[in-house]
Amino acid sequence: MPHPLFEKHQATLNGALAAIATRAYWSAYPEMPSPKLYGETAPQDGQAAFQAHLGQSFALGQPGEQGWQGGERSPYGVELGVSYPVCDPQALISAAEAAMPAWQALGAEGRTGVCLEILARLNAHSFELAHAVMMTTGQGWMMAFQAGAPHAQDRGLEAVAYAWREQSFVPTEAHWEKPQGKNPPLVMKKHYEIVGRGIALVIGCGTFPTWNTYPGLFAALATGNPVILKPHSNAILPAAISVRIIRSVLAENGLSPDLVSLCVTPDRATTQQLATHPAVRSVDFTGSNSFGQWLIQHCRQAQVYAELAGVNNIVIESTDQYKAMLGNLAFTLSLYSGQMCTTSQALLVPAGGIDTDEGHKSFDEVCADLARAVERFLGKPEVAHAVLGAIQSDDTLARIEAANAGTLGRVVLAARALDNPDFPAARVRTPVILAVSAEEEGAYMEERFGPISFVVQVPDGASAVALSERIVRQHGALTVGVYSTREDFIDSMTRASWRAQVALSINLTGAVFVNQSAAYSDYHGTGGNPAANASYADSAFVANRFRVVQRRYHA
Repeated sequence: MPHPLFEKHQATLNGALAAIATRAYWSAYPEMPSPKLYGETAPQDGQAAFQAHLGQSFALGQPGEQGWQGGERSPYGVELGVSYPVCDPQALISAAEAAMPAWQALGAEGRTGVCLEILARLNAHSFELAHAVMMTTGQGWMMAFQAGAPHAQDRGLEAVAYAWREQSFVPTEAHWEKPQGKNPPLVMKKHYEIVGRGIALVIGCGTFPTWNTYPGLFAALATGNPVILKPHSNAILPAAISVRIIRSVLAENGLSPDLVSLCVTPDRATTQQLATHPAVRSVDFTGSNSFGQWLIQHCRQAQVYAELAGVNNIVIESTDQYKAMLGNLAFTLSLYSGQMCTTSQALLVPAGGIDTDEGHKSFDEVCADLARAVERFLGKPEVAHAVLGAIQSDDTLARIEAANAGTLGRVVLAARALDNPDFPAARVRTPVILAVSAEEEGAYMEERFGPISFVVQVPDGASAVALSERIVRQHGALTVGVYSTREDFIDSMTRASWRAQVALSINLTGAVFVNQSAAYSDYHGTGGNPAANASYADSAFVANRFRVVQRRYHA
């Protein structure tokens, strides 16, 4: 008999499997925060649920509780005041190991069904999650809802679909018969058991605490592994809400809720000790190069899936839609104040300028026109606040101030502070754009996280392609773009993207932007350059999280 939750959600699973096979548009969870889609009272209920967390202790009933920790600071200036249980890491590990056998015994089908039920439950809490994401990360409301809830859930479902597909290739048993000529055949009965590798540690980031967390969490869980989720210290609430929902679904289905736990650590040393524990067999991480490289170098007992920093870039050689190109770039550079791992940082433009449908544009004209496009796009306060959100960290604010001071290049567009009427204490900044020469590599050849971009003057188009490839090979990138009216130039850029192993967007002028990634269709990262050693999602993202153990005997 199929597991009841597998049967309940089989249509959703089939939709995801079809989507990853065709790469066509599909989504399981509505991306618009509409009462018609989520229920008439869903917006009010979600906001009330979020507000009920403020100033409270967030109980999870986990083992090894040793105290409470809070300290999240909202980029919008809202007082959060939530405290979370600090648990002994060894207690969480022991409880996870104890929960693992029953999870394995459930089988791939049962695990998939439970994961699908969890995702459905998370989707029902989308408004609550969106408020938590918005107030801890600084994302604007619409982005917080979409990226923090349904899009994150789609990425989680995508991982479950890949996990199910890979596990479903393994039969549970086989009848093996080898002919022996005149003698009786050799006959064996063989059984195959899918076994998780061990505890998965998922380390969250401060800007996308669900979107960047759900893929690893569900890839590990669906393949038979317990999960310990260690959130970023300033984005704990979205992770805590997610873990509480997951633990509730597990308990409702007769499983130990300790299969998934939240680990709030008082310092980095504790996280390092947890990551290198012998029982931890996989680590998912999104964040800085320094800590990511530490994990890769020191977690020898575990498979590390790391998304690190990169220098995303766009080559601008020519265009036949100049205004539309500038509009697309203005949105790209402004969205969530550039606090995305996919935002373009270096725009490579030939020193002699570019040909456009509005005539030839010099390098300086491209710089000035891009600055005007950003100012025009952000001219209406309601648009600006919805798109920019707020600055998540003090470090990003410091980088903006340094860029504004001209220490990294000629200021083409200075960042401005904006007053948000709904959140007077919000830290809002418009983008800063700098002009530099290709030789000034110290300025643009490292990630400057935040709304900071460089228009880089290169000798010519061919030099731009070569520089783009070198940037990706040396420093990594999740996204690269090109604007050109010449097919041979686009072909050259395409070949460079293959060599550097980076996703390429060509002549984006409409409502699709280089820093957006669609679940089931777009691979987020290739795993082939220094920006990330894994992709959301492909078979490699799930297949190494489980092992197949066989037994055989004469039949």
